[in-house]
Amino acid sequence: MGALAGWVTTSRRARDEGALGPMLEAIAHRCTRGEDLCGLADHSARRQVVLGTTLRDEASGISLALDGAIANAQELRPLLEKHGYPFKEKTHAEVLLRAYQHWDKDVVKQLRGAFAFAVWDARKERLLLARDRFGEKPLFLREHDGALYFASEIKALLRAPAAKPELDLRSVSDCLVYGYVPGPQTLFSGIRKLPPATYAAWQLGRLHELRYWIAPDRDPPVFLRHHSPGEKEGNEGFLAHLDDAVRLQRDGETGLFLSGGLDSTVLAALMARQNGSFKTFSLGFEGDRRSELPQAAETARHFGAQHHEIVVTAQDFAGLLPKLIAQRDAPLARPSDLAVHRLATEAARSVRSVLTGEGCDEVLGGYRRYIAERAGWSVRAYRGVLSAAERDKLSVLKPSGSAAAENGAPFDADPRSSPLRRLLYFDQAVRLPDDLLERGDRLAMAASLELRAPYLDHRLAEYVSAQPDELRVRGLSTKRVLHRAGRELLPAALRKRPKAGFRVPVADWLRGGLRETLLDHLRSPASLTHKYYAAAALDRVLDEHLGKKRNHESLLWTLLNLEIWHRTYARP
Repeated sequence: MGALAGWVTTSRRARDEGALGPMLEAIAHRCTRGEDLCGLADHSARRQVVLGTTLRDEASGISLALDGAIANAQELRPLLEKHGYPFKEKTHAEVLLRAYQHWDKDVVKQLRGAFAFAVWDARKERLLLARDRFGEKPLFLREHDGALYFASEIKALLRAPAAKPELDLRSVSDCLVYGYVPGPQTLFSGIRKLPPATYAAWQLGRLHELRYWIAPDRDPPVFLRHHSPGEKEGNEGFLAHLDDAVRLQRDGETGLFLSGGLDSTVLAALMARQNGSFKTFSLGFEGDRRSELPQAAETARHFGAQHHEIVVTAQDFAGLLPKLIAQRDAPLARPSDLAVHRLATEAARSVRSVLTGEGCDEVLGGYRRYIAERAGWSVRAYRGVLSAAERDKLSVLKPSGSAAAENGAPFDADPRSSPLRRLLYFDQAVRLPDDLLERGDRLAMAASLELRAPYLDHRLAEYVSAQPDELRVRGLSTKRVLHRAGRELLPAALRKRPKAGFRVPVADWLRGGLRETLLDHLRSPASLTHKYYAAAALDRVLDEHLGKKRNHESLLWTLLNLEIWHRTYARP
């Protein structure tokens, strides 16, 4: 784990170095227990650089900070040693240092895993910032008055020595309708996300950005032009790649978020096959008759894992919402986010990182909508083509606040690709980094727990993408390659179980324990977001939900979260 924060500018626009302390303090929860972040201030006649660092190498003049982990560090280290690079502590940061010395900016192409980093090369007077391929680790930028500010989370940028950014109303509309803000925009004007699989190099006042990898489903599968493997060969290759990804992502005491679904159950099987000792963590709600806790416990027993089970009630979440919105730097899109944080808090007591099944559906074709797309039926793949729930949200917005509906998302998939691949690419390039991964990272790191996603290993994604579409989706079957892997790894009792997921009873909460909170935030004169909504439409939605005439839980949850976020970040 780690935290990135700092800035670089020309010397004539030098800033007060003391501002670095508050920036790092705002994201101290991202650091491993016992990890020190030291402030670096480097001046010359031409520039000023100030950043928090985890490693400095006086001999080379290189300082760096790493957020996340280099999954293939153990493979890179002996290779770099053969080239004469010395190692002392053998940390991931030291591997990044030597790899940067050897490959320079192309170091990003050699790395696997979830990472973001900042490297200051004093001899070249260059700052290099980079994110991993799928965007598992965040990195935010702000260019203001000749300076480039950067940080792992927006809250650190809000403490930077610069004018406070203003709210971006168009992004507020996007967040309201879609539940997230598609990159590179954020809820603040002037603060943007560095795109996934991108590095940014600042040198003597100039910033250059380069995308070094693109999700392979954007293009037709090149591999098939030369060789079309049979299903057996494809399945064997997939399992070998997934096993390798799990092995690389396990670093010391690494646990597993375990549900009753196939995604995490297959990961448990591979962890047990590699090393029988590991811990699993599962969560359920009190009184939930469809809880996956019994299935998860059965899986843990089968593989001999040390199982931790958390059962929570609605009262357990009382008071959590404002805290987590502040940690998230944005409204919580889904009530299940509360459960993810609670699970991360429990896991962080005994491990520093956990494997998750995140990204499995987007890489292996797990959503039901992929079936329709594979069959040639058009489904919603772009922003700007709204679902019924999103149209319901727009009905409450004033006309001037509906900018989100006017813009389709950027979508550069090759038109020769299959409809399935184009939809997979959209989810991999937009929904994953800007919604699912961003939420997961922030809510887990709020508990100082690092999430690692083997299904997002880029070599696994490249392998699967090179296979025929049928390996992922055929007929009414999704994630076919994973189901076939499950037949090899799991007994029938662990394979044939429906996936339920977290079901937070938010509709009842809004009519019960959260009723007064809801009305106070949306109907009171103190509301900061009332200007976005048509009052009559909002009153209708509230009355229908509270009177149990219709279930508007998704819309009201979004509006409540947006108001709490405004009271935290956007007070006049």
